[in-house]
Amino acid sequence: MLKEKLKEIEERYNDIEKQLSDPNVVNDLEKYKELSSELKRLTPIVEKAKEYENVLKQIEENEELLDDDELKDLAKEELKELKEKLPQLEKEIKILLLPKDEADDNNVILEIRAGTGGEEAALFAADLFRMYSRFAERKGFKVEVLSKSLSDTGGFKEVIAEIKGKGAYSLFKYESGTHRVQRIPVTESQGRIHTSAATVAVLPEAEDIDVEINPDDLRIDVFRASGHGGQHVNTTDSAVRITHLPTGIVVSCQDEKSQYKNKEKAMKILKSRLYDFYRKQKEQERAQQRRSQIGSGDRSERIRTYNFPQGRVTDHRINLTLYKLDSIMEGELDELIEALIVDDQARKLKESGL
Repeated sequence: MLKEKLKEIEERYNDIEKQLSDPNVVNDLEKYKELSSELKRLTPIVEKAKEYENVLKQIEENEELLDDDELKDLAKEELKELKEKLPQLEKEIKILLLPKDEADDNNVILEIRAGTGGEEAALFAADLFRMYSRFAERKGFKVEVLSKSLSDTGGFKEVIAEIKGKGAYSLFKYESGTHRVQRIPVTESQGRIHTSAATVAVLPEAEDIDVEINPDDLRIDVFRASGHGGQHVNTTDSAVRITHLPTGIVVSCQDEKSQYKNKEKAMKILKSRLYDFYRKQKEQERAQQRRSQIGSGDRSERIRTYNFPQGRVTDHRINLTLYKLDSIMEGELDELIEALIVDDQARKLKESGL
C-alpha cells in the first residue's frame, strides 16, 4: 500500500515538473503558482521516497549475495543495518503523508484569561504571557499586545496578543486549554499552597482571503475607555466594541487613544475568531469521529499543571511530567511541544490507517 502511494506521488511530481516547463503554464500566473506550491509540498515526500527505495534496493542486492561464500558475512552485516533503518524511514514517510493543517503557517492570536483564583490567577496569567513571549522570541517571532486588562496587583485579567512568524500556529496550537498552577501566592500571609487557573486560547490569525465579513453583519459601538489607573477616562469615545450578529461573537478594544486604531485591532481579533469558528465548524462536519483534545482549542479541559513547590510541570494529555519548571517558565517549551507533536502524529497515523 505504501509503495503504491509513493509511486502515485512520484508520478504526480514528475507530471508537475513537466507542466512547469510548458510555456502555456508559465504564462498563466495563477496555474504556475498553484503547481509550484504543490511541487514544494511533494518534494520532501519524493526525496524521502527515493531514500526508501534505495534502501529496499540495497536489501535486495545484499540478499542475493548471501549465496556468495566470500561476501555473505559482509552482506549479513549490511542487511541487519538496512533492515533496522527501514521502519524509521517508513514512519517518516507516513508522517509526511499526513494531511497538513492548512493554518500551520499562520500567525497566532493568543488569548489568556485569569480563571479561578482571583488575584493569584491574574498573576499566573501574566506569568503565562511572559512564558509564551519568551518562547516566541526564542523562535524569532514578534509579539504585539492587542488588548489587555490589568488586575490590581499588576497581573492580567485578560491579555490578547498577536504572535507573528511563519509556522507560529504549528507550535502554539497545542497550548489551548486550562492551565493550573499550584504555589504559595504572594498575597498569602499563612504560606499555604493555593491552586489557581488561567485559560489559554490559540487562534490562527486570519488573512483577508480567509474570512469575508459582510459590513451589514456588524454592529459597531463606541464608548469611553475606562482603563486601569484611570487612563483615557472621560476624554473621548475612543473605545470600540464590534458585534458579529450572525455568530454573536463580540470583541472590544480600548487600549489605544485613537478610535481608528482600536477598531483596526478589534477587526483583527474578530477575523481570527471567525476564522477559527468556521474552521472548527467545517472540521466537525467533515470528521464524524471523536476528535482528540490536543489542538482542538477546548478551553474547558485542564491540560497542564505547574507545581512550584516541587518544580514540576505535568501535561495531562500525554501524561508527561518534567522537573524543569524554572526553565519552562522562561520559555523553554520545546521538549513539551515536541512530545505533543509526536503524540499528535501517532494518533493521526493510527486514524489514517497508513
